[in-house]
Amino acid sequence: MRVRWLAVLGCLFGVFGMGLVACGGDDDSTSSGGGGGISGDSLTIYSSLPLQGTSKGQSEAVIQGEKLALKEVGNKVGKYKIKYVSLDDSTAQNPGTADEGQTAQNARKAVQDSSTIFYLGEFNSGGTKVSLPILNQANIPQISPSNTYVGLTTNAPGSEPGEPDKYYPAQKRTYARIVPTDTIQGAALATIMKEDGCNSVHIFNDKTTYGAGLAKNVESAAKKVGLTVEGNDGTDKNSANYRSLASKIKADCFVGSGVTGENYVQVFKDVAAACPNCKLYGPDGVAEAAFTDPKEGGIPADVGARTKVTVATLSPGEFKKQGIDKAVKFFDDFKAEYGVAQPDPYSIYGYETMALALDTLKAVGAKANDREAVRKQLLENTKGRDSVLGKYDIDKNGDTTLTDYGLYDIKAGQLEFVKAIKAQG
Repeated sequence: MRVRWLAVLGCLFGVFGMGLVACGGDDDSTSSGGGGGISGDSLTIYSSLPLQGTSKGQSEAVIQGEKLALKEVGNKVGKYKIKYVSLDDSTAQNPGTADEGQTAQNARKAVQDSSTIFYLGEFNSGGTKVSLPILNQANIPQISPSNTYVGLTTNAPGSEPGEPDKYYPAQKRTYARIVPTDTIQGAALATIMKEDGCNSVHIFNDKTTYGAGLAKNVESAAKKVGLTVEGNDGTDKNSANYRSLASKIKADCFVGSGVTGENYVQVFKDVAAACPNCKLYGPDGVAEAAFTDPKEGGIPADVGARTKVTVATLSPGEFKKQGIDKAVKFFDDFKAEYGVAQPDPYSIYGYETMALALDTLKAVGAKANDREAVRKQLLENTKGRDSVLGKYDIDKNGDTTLTDYGLYDIKAGQLEFVKAIKAQG
């Protein structure tokens, strides 16, 4: 990996294939990339999330969770001090989501830092398509708190040709995620629509990696449970409104497969007006105050009353019901640390992302400064992990074995837990 022409060639195949310029020079790899140890007694964990726009609140909740986990170990694992660096992968010109250029810059920053041992991110699956091949070249272990796009780890339905291999130019896995993929979320949405008496569904997607991929999974799952899919249409975030597109909806149920930052408040407003009797459903991409709360620019209360949202986390009460005591303790500690009455659903994922990274370092002991040892521990030995999310494995692809999704209503501008969904199919 230190041979320049091999590094450049791998980057060309792994990154230019996505239309991105993300290759660095000789300083893009470090001595720890192939299994050597990072020198000194300090290791750095980078976090890369969108800190501007509509996703700011969710990202800040992730960061608070990460910092809480780090605080609990005194910012240290064994003899190593842990330095935490938070990076913004969004820009003023492209807020609310991962900007490709900024994300590539963040990944290169981590690669060029010889003390980097983990990279936590991205929040958006489209951002990880950029950062993953860059980090993979340098053998930097990466964990996402929120990615659900299937093509990052498998070639299952919903992925694109060449995935996931093109994200791993080093030809070994360096990436893991702690949320179920959109294969599970698509099935969860289809399951709840079937339970709610839907006969047909019309899907809009925001054309992003996340939205378009999830829409395919929803479409497939809906057909499996006997729903008629009337359409799957892409939307443009720069459109002033979506009235014309919404007027074509004939189904009795609607899924908006997108994120708030892609103008999905307007999408839901226009669909609700055009189809006054439609049941409305949104995924975790809209599970934030910027979508749910009219005071934060979200959907009107009457539209919120008709909308259900799926998120891959449960309520404190449901965690307690399932006997996941670590989750109950997390929520108590989080409320005490930050003085919030209702933690954002993503706060527990931020905590678990950091906790998994720290426990992985602890598990390899004296080799906590060795990226290859850490990578192998994360991807090959995370089995039966007893976490705040419940017990899970990280499989050979880097995916969690967790499958539960939470169903939420919107009341008074806030997400209110209804139940856990056991997805069909």
